[in-house]
Amino acid sequence: MSETMDTNEERKPPLNGRRALPSNNSNEEENEVPEMEAFGLIPRGFNPKDYLRVVDIQMFKEPHEINKQQHHTDKYYSPKLIVRRGQLFQIQVDFNRPYNPEKDQFWLEYLIGRYPQQNKGTYIPILVGDVLKPGEWGAKITHKENNSVRLSIMSSATCIVGKFRLYVAVWTPFGILRTHRNSATDTYILFNPWCQQDAVYLDDEKEREEYVLNDVGIVFHGNINDIRLRSWSYGQFEENILDACLFLMDKAELELSGRGNPIKICRVASAVINSKDDNGVIAGSWDNTYTYGVAPSAWTGSVDILLEYYSSKQPVRYGQCWVFAGVFNTFLRCLGIPARLITNYSSAHDNNANLRLDFFLDDEGKVDTKLTKDSIWNYHCWNEAWMTRPDLPVGFGGWQVVDGTPQETSDGMYRCGPASVQAIKHGHVCFQFDAPFVYAEVNSDIVYSRREKNGTQVIEKIDTTHVGQLIVTKEVGGDGMMEITEDYKFQEGSKEERLALETAVMYGVKKQTTQDIVYQPQTDVDMDFQVQKAVIGSDFKVTITFRNKSRNHYTATTYLSGNIVFYTGVTKNEFKKHSFSAKLAPSSSSAFDVMIKSSEYLSDLLDQASFHFFVTARINETGKILAMQKATVLEIPTLRIKTQGEMVAGKEMSVTVEFTNPLKQTLENVTLRLEGPGVLRTMKKEFRQIPMNSTVIWEVKCIPKVPGLRKLIASLNSDALRHVYGELNVQIQKP
Repeated sequence: MSETMDTNEERKPPLNGRRALPSNNSNEEENEVPEMEAFGLIPRGFNPKDYLRVVDIQMFKEPHEINKQQHHTDKYYSPKLIVRRGQLFQIQVDFNRPYNPEKDQFWLEYLIGRYPQQNKGTYIPILVGDVLKPGEWGAKITHKENNSVRLSIMSSATCIVGKFRLYVAVWTPFGILRTHRNSATDTYILFNPWCQQDAVYLDDEKEREEYVLNDVGIVFHGNINDIRLRSWSYGQFEENILDACLFLMDKAELELSGRGNPIKICRVASAVINSKDDNGVIAGSWDNTYTYGVAPSAWTGSVDILLEYYSSKQPVRYGQCWVFAGVFNTFLRCLGIPARLITNYSSAHDNNANLRLDFFLDDEGKVDTKLTKDSIWNYHCWNEAWMTRPDLPVGFGGWQVVDGTPQETSDGMYRCGPASVQAIKHGHVCFQFDAPFVYAEVNSDIVYSRREKNGTQVIEKIDTTHVGQLIVTKEVGGDGMMEITEDYKFQEGSKEERLALETAVMYGVKKQTTQDIVYQPQTDVDMDFQVQKAVIGSDFKVTITFRNKSRNHYTATTYLSGNIVFYTGVTKNEFKKHSFSAKLAPSSSSAFDVMIKSSEYLSDLLDQASFHFFVTARINETGKILAMQKATVLEIPTLRIKTQGEMVAGKEMSVTVEFTNPLKQTLENVTLRLEGPGVLRTMKKEFRQIPMNSTVIWEVKCIPKVPGLRKLIASLNSDALRHVYGELNVQIQKP
């Protein structure tokens, strides 16, 4: 007896004194809806068949039919009806006899979640009326023929985004008769950037096509002196991706009633995209070991990651910033929130929010790695989502920074945003969410300082221009780069830019005091250095140039440190140390070359073949120190993709991927990946070894589904060589 009691107890959700209904935060769970809801005792002679009865409901849900065409949802690979909120859609109800408005009364019911309530927007009864108000729930008969009525339905422009269940209810004197549960009539309602009343309304058609409907994007990486780009397949329309994205909101336990608000959705999604503290989608790894997982550089898009997470419910390994940003972008565009992927070059990671990065030098002028905790990422990717911000003063709507890469906690969880880009530009970092952190990423100062023997701290140099040198995104309608640095900050060094910095400091971002610190900038000698562009596996040189502007003879003890670094600016190891004495003649320039051999760096190379050079020089006669740092990335070979035969939707075609190993060593454990939304699902091919200078060719047969301009994306991953990509635009003809 007690066992059965217990199981029943477990099924009942726990109640507490504060809420009558348990929290409603799953789109998957359903309640049972009675097909006959009686008004009391039912008389003996009652026969439901005497009354109006629903025989069938037509949803017009095929990609070529009116609903998906008008709602821009025809690309979703889903058999269900998908519409955008605040916009009319059509359905047809077939009855067992002609509908007579004098005698018959019916209405529609949309339900979401397990505990539908009208005041929470999770139970929506819609009476059939004569007038439809824009942006408010309503239904109107537009056509009657035989036993059928055609309805035009308007959804609210603020309604919950998710999967609704549809019932048609008919009134009888003895009770309400409902249609039985039919998943074929389930209706997905998404955000609507085409609707002026929607919080994500975007008024430019070309931007809507780019930021909502484009399913392939570009990730800019490399570094400020050597910008690289690769394609990323967002795949927001692929099979099951919409359900996977809705599951993320369930996983984040976002109350259903909050799912009409893009601010809340972005906030919880930025936490659930990473696996820290909630077992979210992607586990990050920045240590170059990717056992039992996929190296971040091997992914070519978001679809595999989201589908794996949706089926396994376990974090997918592994990601770094562009993977988090790529998947986040898929999530946002899939739900209908306009979104784009941003790259910030020389991105500061300021771990104590004092708006400056402190680099400490030792006596010789080398960076003291024990004391220096802040770092500068070669680049960092995040996202921007477009929405109004009714919670902020006027003028701070529009693009909002959201970041799924786990860097620092915000309100106790690893998440970031939404932070208004406009607020960041003007230094108004008092507005939620996480604006100070983003402000520091794009506009910190770097302070080089050295502690003297007597304990005073001497500032050798303040660099106000190194951080956030370039902020870019993919251009609208093309694969080129669009610079948006000016959206985030005023012209470097301008009065407005310094004013924004002072505003940020005024709003509680602590700036350290500099009373006990002596700052004496070096004026009569300048130093600069250049790193020669080089292909991975070859030798190259670093050239250091001094300009002596004084009339004195100087000698400079110069130290060059070459480090292999993660793209996050964290050093793995120092592979090159070189010091020399430079004679500087009065009023002249002198250049010195330092050779870097491939044998010095190849054995320790990391994913992105990225180096960090640090040059310091002490002028012996004055004791002054010059310091400068630069990152550089080696050229990495590319994959060649070719197609054969005619490219027609529904017909088989052939794709080949070719690669030649440029290294002076054999590549082990090589994986090739190939994908193209609308052309082929991700395919993989493994090679045990590729000897030096040899070429592999991989041929794949596929049947493209969608006509139009599509993109094929390939990646190669191996133990010694990563970040190898190739891509090809293909025009698929209509059959």
